[in-house]
Amino acid sequence: MPSDAPPPGDWVPVDFDFMTARDDGRSLRVLVVDDNDGFRESLLALLATDDLDVVGEARSGRESLELVAKLDPDIVLMDVRMPSMDGIEATKRLKRIRPSVGVVALTAQDDQDVVRDMLVAGASGYVLKDADAAHILNAVRQAAHGGAVISPGVAPTVIDELTEALERERQRSNELEEAHDALVERIARRHDLVARLGHELRTPVTVIYGVARTLADGKATPEQQTELLRRLVGRSAALVRLVERFETAVDAELTEPVELGVIAKEVANSPRITIGAQPALPAVPLNPILARRVLEELLDNAIRFSAEDDPVEVWIGVVGSAVRVKVMDRGPGIAPRDRDRIFEPLEQGEAVDARVHSGAGVGLSLARAAARAMDGDIVLETSGPGGSTFVWEIPLAT
Repeated sequence: MPSDAPPPGDWVPVDFDFMTARDDGRSLRVLVVDDNDGFRESLLALLATDDLDVVGEARSGRESLELVAKLDPDIVLMDVRMPSMDGIEATKRLKRIRPSVGVVALTAQDDQDVVRDMLVAGASGYVLKDADAAHILNAVRQAAHGGAVISPGVAPTVIDELTEALERERQRSNELEEAHDALVERIARRHDLVARLGHELRTPVTVIYGVARTLADGKATPEQQTELLRRLVGRSAALVRLVERFETAVDAELTEPVELGVIAKEVANSPRITIGAQPALPAVPLNPILARRVLEELLDNAIRFSAEDDPVEVWIGVVGSAVRVKVMDRGPGIAPRDRDRIFEPLEQGEAVDARVHSGAGVGLSLARAAARAMDGDIVLETSGPGGSTFVWEIPLAT
């Protein structure tokens, strides 16, 4: 108590505007918990002068839990420093079993860590033991009606700490929300990749089924049978390649640091392909098998749509916050009206009735879906009579 305050046994009533009763008219029931007999008795005397119903007293946190279960108080005045079980642990347990009970912490110390721990544990207020009687009674009433009181000696620092903690939680919440949105987007991209592969699987399966039924009818001539068997073998081979693509797509989530320059050299199986790269390229987190498939599809597309002697160039480098892989061919180019269509399933830049290049038209579609499944993308950067440049962009980890 401050030096000019009455001694503990002589606290005097103080007139308050706050209610001393619950909403149902019953007096507020208070349990006093303190291991100091003298201070506990002074609190009992103070509370008795203000029409509060003191239902019990306890000397430890453990004893307070037993009495709360028996006496059903509205407010617990809880000492912080006690043997056996301190006020912080007792408050945590009390709030778990009786969340509606208000807890006002009482202590002789203004330790900021203790203040924070008590408030986190569930205390509605924090009052220093040397506070005047009015302040203690005010804290009891405020806690009973959903309010909170913190002694002026500790309030500014506590408020600053809580404000900083709330700001950290807000930032963490925003980061979690952004991470969740990114995860949802990645799942959607992987779903798109698998869906495209499933769509492509149906095409050769349908052809194989039709050819097999025709052969089973036994009505085809020997020449027709030979042609049907040739088509059956071709479609089966295409189906095997699509299944391999499907298998790599399923593992798109399995990533590791990948050196794209090394993979590009491994998949460049034609003397027509030249590879250039910036020195000291960083490894990027990718699925190595899926990354290989993307490069294979881009290079296969460039080779098939270029003249036999035309070179195909690959350039790999860092541009801004991403690694870019450029695949440049010397083909006839892609008409502006077809530049979006070439990324759709079963599409090629050539019209069906004028097609001279083999393939089902799924390479670029699958390459883009695979790139997007790994958080990147493939775009047609330029195209004209002198050739086309496709760019695979992979964001660097931030």
